[in-house]
Amino acid sequence: MPKKMDAIALTNLVDELRTAHGENLASVVLYGSAAAGDHTGLRSDHNLLIALKRITSEDLRLSLAPMREWQRLGQPMPVYFTVEELNDAADVFPIEFLQMEQARKVLYGRDPFEFIKISRANLRHQTEYELRTKLIQLRRLYIPASTSIEKLSSLMSASLASFAALFRAVLILHRQEPPITKPDTVRATVRLLELDASPFERIFELRANDRLSLTETEANKVFAAYLTQIERVIEVVDRLKSE
Repeated sequence: MPKKMDAIALTNLVDELRTAHGENLASVVLYGSAAAGDHTGLRSDHNLLIALKRITSEDLRLSLAPMREWQRLGQPMPVYFTVEELNDAADVFPIEFLQMEQARKVLYGRDPFEFIKISRANLRHQTEYELRTKLIQLRRLYIPASTSIEKLSSLMSASLASFAALFRAVLILHRQEPPITKPDTVRATVRLLELDASPFERIFELRANDRLSLTETEANKVFAAYLTQIERVIEVVDRLKSE
């Protein structure tokens, strides 16, 4: 959605949610890249968290009408929490909550992250789990993509966006304030952990320029270097267990 339409669509959605849920609606929060300004106009996922005071199946059905237009615009369904669940779930979703906390815009109600506290131990555990899970998936997806420049470029580009979100947690674990945008987060992690920046920068170039030409050999070399750097990040996070 264009930016002007973003604002109109969000305002309309909040109004419709207020009408649908009444005083049961506690908060509506925009989070992620759209809230941070780190998104591209034609593919702008507007991620929303909706906090209700109670959630029954009937309460969820009340969201059906507001969500019809939202989905027609190509936007993802929001995540729903009760206010109480947000406080109780911080130990289970430390990365997600930190991402929401860092890049968020409260569209209605009280800021639900104002008093949420994240455990460093839980954050380290989930960060390592998510990094290893994504690494295993990356290896699997590489096999069929390895003989296609287009597929391999797409795989590296998409996966780096996912790893960048986890790199924010890596920076926090090292008591660093993570930048808002994904490229800046990756570069800050590269500097902190003294990684090889070249594969990351090459992938950023691919993301920015679809016409950037690579041979199959070059693309596979970039992937190999990229994979090695991801493994190094995981090794660092694993060593934090002893601290």
